[in-house]
Amino acid sequence: MLGVLANRTYRHLFLAQVVALIGTGLATVALGLLAFSLAGENAGAVLGTALAIKMVAYVGVAPVAVAFAERVPRRAMLVALDLVRAGVAVFLPFVTEIWQVYLLIFVLQSASAAFTPTFQATIPDVLPDEAEYTRALSLSRLAYDLESLLSPMLAAFLLTVISFHTLFGGTVIGFLASAALVLSVALLSPKPTILRGIYDRTTRGIRLYLATPRLRGLLAISLAVAAGGALVIVNTVVFVKAKFGMTQADTALALAAFGAGSMTIALALPRLLDRLPDRPVMLMGASLVGLGTALAALLPNYLWLLPLWFLIGAGYSMAQTPSGRLLRRSSAAEDRPALFAAQFALSHACWLITYPLAGWAGARFGLPVAALLLAIIAAGGVLAAIRLWPPEAPLE
Repeated sequence: MLGVLANRTYRHLFLAQVVALIGTGLATVALGLLAFSLAGENAGAVLGTALAIKMVAYVGVAPVAVAFAERVPRRAMLVALDLVRAGVAVFLPFVTEIWQVYLLIFVLQSASAAFTPTFQATIPDVLPDEAEYTRALSLSRLAYDLESLLSPMLAAFLLTVISFHTLFGGTVIGFLASAALVLSVALLSPKPTILRGIYDRTTRGIRLYLATPRLRGLLAISLAVAAGGALVIVNTVVFVKAKFGMTQADTALALAAFGAGSMTIALALPRLLDRLPDRPVMLMGASLVGLGTALAALLPNYLWLLPLWFLIGAGYSMAQTPSGRLLRRSSAAEDRPALFAAQFALSHACWLITYPLAGWAGARFGLPVAALLLAIIAAGGVLAAIRLWPPEAPLE
């Protein structure tokens, strides 16, 4: 898998992704502490609102930003967006009001909503060979999972010697390093063959996406994955501390089990996808997520939660990681940013549904009911994917 890093351009882009992720992870920890310093016991409501703002930015900004940036060189755009994100992080330590947190988070996440799909759409041009691209997708999945495990540990270590405000400095360094690494390589910027109006450019990605059977299936799979993922992300702490009476360390271990399942599958996927088509692999992954979510309604104790979270994490990675291959096959080079932006926006719209449902249903009706509701959504997503994505769909 690491052989793909021999490509200098991809190696620099991958390192840019890693350092930006570490910076984002440090900001996540610092933001939680900042919210507590501003709102005290209402910090959860502040963070929940910030998460909703993040999702709204992802859903609404990505297609529009990519449409306006269609004629801008990709390297210049990526560097500029990294600098915007670094600039926002510079201001975060000086926040004194909650509304300022919301405003800065919206600007930060809007920049990320433009950066991420453009960055993702660039990788297929750097690695045109599908086998190499598949390994790059697995490496990217590993980077996300490792960041979720290592960033909190790094933040905990740094907090022993510095204040949480200083953690935002790590975020600034991460985004500046990412900009420098992107600037160090030459990137293709395919130009559109037909000049289109702004409305056409803004909606083109979503129209192409919804006109493609396998991508309609991918959207249904994204809904199934978001249902199971929301249960884990929103309610792990409730399962561990409220239901089973365990500690904060046990909460971290449960989330680590989810990440370990995802990483295990990410390591195995390149060889698996060499032997099997994407469709059965992704449907199996979404089915595992749905099964694990349903079984969560029956959890008797903490020891059963760990292997179940590992199972959901494995299904999550199996269903999500190959999605870039589908987007690559479904677009010409000039349309890739728009199509990746459509996937970015539509998949996060699924999370915008399942995040509040997981929290609201868990608080109002209890965890078993929340798990069953989310499992029903996951099952519906799997069935819809089977119907929308016919097995005889053409490869390209």
